Amino acid sequence: MSASFVTINGFSTAYRFDGPENGRVVVLSNSLMSNYDMWDLTVPALSDRYRILRYDTRGHGRSGIPTGPYTIEGLAQDLSALLEALKIPKAHIVGLSMGGMIAQQMGAKFPHQVLSLGLCDTASEMPPRDMWAERIEIASTKGIAGLVEGTIKRWFTPEFIARAPQEIEKVRAFVSGTKAEGYTACASGIRDMAQTTMLLKIKSPALIMTGRQDPACTVDQSTVLHRMIEGSEMVVLEDAAHLSNIEQPQAFNQNLRRFIDSVDDLL
Repeated sequence: MSASFVTINGFSTAYRFDGPENGRVVVLSNSLMSNYDMWDLTVPALSDRYRILRYDTRGHGRSGIPTGPYTIEGLAQDLSALLEALKIPKAHIVGLSMGGMIAQQMGAKFPHQVLSLGLCDTASEMPPRDMWAERIEIASTKGIAGLVEGTIKRWFTPEFIARAPQEIEKVRAFVSGTKAEGYTACASGIRDMAQTTMLLKIKSPALIMTGRQDPACTVDQSTVLHRMIEGSEMVVLEDAAHLSNIEQPQAFNQNLRRFIDSVDDLL
């Protein structure tokens, strides 16, 4: 099924639906340097019951690339506007990495649109600044190609890279397909993000899930989310790095489905 498009906040946003039209909506928000294809292994675990909405964050995939830099708060305003445009009053919001940063903003700033939060392999702050300055410089001078291999090594354990070449090639394709200007505009927002104290405002049910070997958004950073968000649950997935939904899809899907069901059954 090909993407649909809607103009929000002055740019074209690509999205697609899967699952029953009358199901409650689960939104899946992508990481930096990816697009909604990163959720291909997650959708089947949810789409028997839920209406799955995937979309490409501005600057990524099939969506437009407005002039940057962006902020994480601005990216959350995009998602809030997308839900309004598609006439979705409330949804379960699941995000990984940058998508999880957007989901934190949704929980704090747009709680009326949130049924629950799935905060996966993400963080409330992403120091050090000079690391982001270096990556932005590489993207600006050498293009995304200069970042691809380092990204793959951060996102997956060496064991997974060796045993799953087809999945790695698919990921390499969407990383390589990211436009440098979209990457740098979003990376600037991640570099400048400081939303730890904002987490205290989140009152929605929240699942924090991360890979044990994630070097990008560490278990310690997930622990901060867990401690700051009242009543949240935390799950650490073994033998997984940053894209834990692809490296350990069964464990990821099982925990996510159990959590969303537990909230949805009470609605």
